[in-house]
Amino acid sequence: MPDKLTPEQRSKLMARVRTRHTAPEVALRRALHAAGVRGWRLHRPLPGKPDLVFGKARLCVFVDGAFWHGHPDYYRGQSGAFWDKKIAGNRARDERVNEQLAELGWTVVRVWDFEIERSLSDCVSKVQQALLSSARPTGTVRDAP
Repeated sequence: MPDKLTPEQRSKLMARVRTRHTAPEVALRRALHAAGVRGWRLHRPLPGKPDLVFGKARLCVFVDGAFWHGHPDYYRGQSGAFWDKKIAGNRARDERVNEQLAELGWTVVRVWDFEIERSLSDCVSKVQQALLSSARPTGTVRDAP
């Protein structure tokens, strides 16, 4: 499907897409703070640039956009070859980052942006559980889509 925007219009639009301090990320941070969860740092220089890093617990939290990270209910591969390739690359990168962080001894928690909008308390619980069990083997925490 050809793009309806000119390259200049598309560039301007895409430049406005935020990668840091997105609304779901800020909502999760506020909810964690309200729940008494403290001690994270933002966007540390680790593989994948995690949104929240709990250094002592060696826990990385990523807030993934459903479209950009290819959630099956939000991205169905109908946007054309460019986007199919882009999203597939993003998903492959996410897997590589999970493996790299696990090799470095970090636990990874990934939450979808729509999960935060639907049930913020469940996302806070997921992070709290990962923090409580930070002594467990490293890996990735994410409910099946």
